[in-house]
Amino acid sequence: MRIVFMGTPDFALPTLAGILAAGHQVAAVYSQPPRPAGRGMAERKSPVQQLAERHGLAVLTPKALKGEPEQQAFAAHGADAAVVVAYGLILPKPALAAPRHGCLNLHASALPRWRGAAPIQRAIMAGDEETAATVMRMEEGLDTGPVCREARVAIGADMTAGELHDLLAEKGAETMVAALADLERGALSCRPQASAGVTYASKIDKAETRLDFTRAAREVHNRVRGLSPAPGAWIEIGHAGKTERVKVLRTQVAGGTGPPGTILDDALAIACGEGAVRVLEVQRSGKRPMAAGEFLRGLPLRPGTRL
Repeated sequence: MRIVFMGTPDFALPTLAGILAAGHQVAAVYSQPPRPAGRGMAERKSPVQQLAERHGLAVLTPKALKGEPEQQAFAAHGADAAVVVAYGLILPKPALAAPRHGCLNLHASALPRWRGAAPIQRAIMAGDEETAATVMRMEEGLDTGPVCREARVAIGADMTAGELHDLLAEKGAETMVAALADLERGALSCRPQASAGVTYASKIDKAETRLDFTRAAREVHNRVRGLSPAPGAWIEIGHAGKTERVKVLRTQVAGGTGPPGTILDDALAIACGEGAVRVLEVQRSGKRPMAAGEFLRGLPLRPGTRL
């Protein structure tokens, strides 16, 4: 089929690669415009744009699709379908209606749970044990369209958002390619989303990234893994007359009790409001991620220290 692909970050790459491998014709790729990035703040093309250009595909990077010229250009591709994966722009009604078979979206949750911007992080932070890579037919509402296919995925007790992201990206690519095969032979069946169980995955707020050790150990652990590797949960440690912010990238629920925020042993177990967590991996500002043991050799923290 003739496809318009719309995506921006790494999460979308396996789906674009899968569509090309399946033999579909990608008429155009839409992605967010290049953004300043890195220490020099030079403009950097999105991962999707970079992959598309390596395949010799036409790439468009409009700042919005609300204008008539942009909508006419979109319709002129004559697409059988548009595939949208973490594109980052709202598709207005004329764009949704332009492809012959409409627009399909890959969403990283078991809809209707976790509609919105941060479904992977929210699922882990909430302690969910399962999620899905879901293909839905797009409509004007926020992730409200009927579900066409989904691949259920278990969330391990210690799985991080980064690990779940990669797993869902691969499962989602397989699911989208299968949905396009169904669509091509006229066999794609989509069901309305349930009206019960709707939740919204709002963007991660900076205020949520500071760890609160007055919460139960399981909540703290889920917060750490839900924010790892980015933006990263963090703690503040005072040493050498200054305060340093340190990202906590990996933990495990541990035994022990004490005043919340107190270091309980030489292996960086920290007391919580209920139980304790053991810090396994951290990242100091401007440094690479490191195991807790290596971190403690550079910055010894005695049991009894209050964070």
